[in-house]
Amino acid sequence: MAAPDPEKLDAFLGKLVNDLGASTSAALVLLGDRLGIYKAMAHGGAVTPEDLADKTRLNPRYLREWLSAQAAAGYVDYNPKSKKFKLNPEQCAAFADEGGPAFFAGAFEVAQAMWLDEPKIAQAFKTGKGVGWHEHSKCLFRGTERFFRPGYNAHLVSEWIPALRGVKEKLEQGAKVADVGCGHGASTILMALAYPKSKFYGYDYHEASIERARQLAKEAGVARRITFEKASAKEYPALGYDLVAFFDCLHDMGDPVGAGAHVRESLAGDGAWMIVEPFAHDDLKDNLNPVGRVYYAASTMICTPASLSQEVGLGLGAQAGEARLKKVAKEAGFSKFRRAAETPFNLVFEARV
Repeated sequence: MAAPDPEKLDAFLGKLVNDLGASTSAALVLLGDRLGIYKAMAHGGAVTPEDLADKTRLNPRYLREWLSAQAAAGYVDYNPKSKKFKLNPEQCAAFADEGGPAFFAGAFEVAQAMWLDEPKIAQAFKTGKGVGWHEHSKCLFRGTERFFRPGYNAHLVSEWIPALRGVKEKLEQGAKVADVGCGHGASTILMALAYPKSKFYGYDYHEASIERARQLAKEAGVARRITFEKASAKEYPALGYDLVAFFDCLHDMGDPVGAGAHVRESLAGDGAWMIVEPFAHDDLKDNLNPVGRVYYAASTMICTPASLSQEVGLGLGAQAGEARLKKVAKEAGFSKFRRAAETPFNLVFEARV
């Protein structure tokens, strides 16, 4: 082993300290989210730990330590003169405004699932077998919905659907839509709220997610216009849909080509397949950035194991990129495939027969 360069080693260790701080801070974000601390700080000014204890009924000594750690992370602001802590507007948007487009706290539940399920993935590395979505800790299901929902809130109705040729007009007039791999139904419910004349069907093979989606649809007042059913991507009812949507799930499937072929069979003659996938370039070197870092980690711990647990086990991974996704669509029988929209976190494709 060659001797390391002292200056380069110091720089690398500094990076590791920063990464370790981010990892340990993640657990504190979970605490702040679940205990309602961020929300308690969102509607007031600067607070002392004692002030916050009065609002939350939590122990002030624990709050002092939590606030100090959050200030060190840059997740809350600290005023050394008043010795008070405060959420600035940007921090508030990320940690306290769950209905907003920048909410980020839910993402840390996905990270928690990676830690909790690491022994299962380690075993999969040895055997080559997969780990099914349903085999993960429950925080993954809730965290995934809360992580992706802000992006859907910000872009789905205002940008993505209008980017599909003629789809917005159909939905406004009254269309039939399938949301495959719907999870807790965040995308399905959002579309149902935006297009009251249309009928929606949400499908997922995970029974617990379907039950949760039904409850959330009831709370949103759209349960009568959404049918949530347990079904896989290759077995859901083919009802002649005007739009079939796959939100951040195609790469998780063992047989995405087979799933695409079933989409083709389930569409109306002029129907469209909308594929929303994590943002990725086709070449690995172009994905070596902060977003790619998050997605490759999730792909290692969640997405690729999910695919390898199923038949075929293609293992696209969360950074499949446009070229590989286009190949899947073409092999599934779609002759037209285009990038309709994109964000820093997602690519949106439209496929038609």
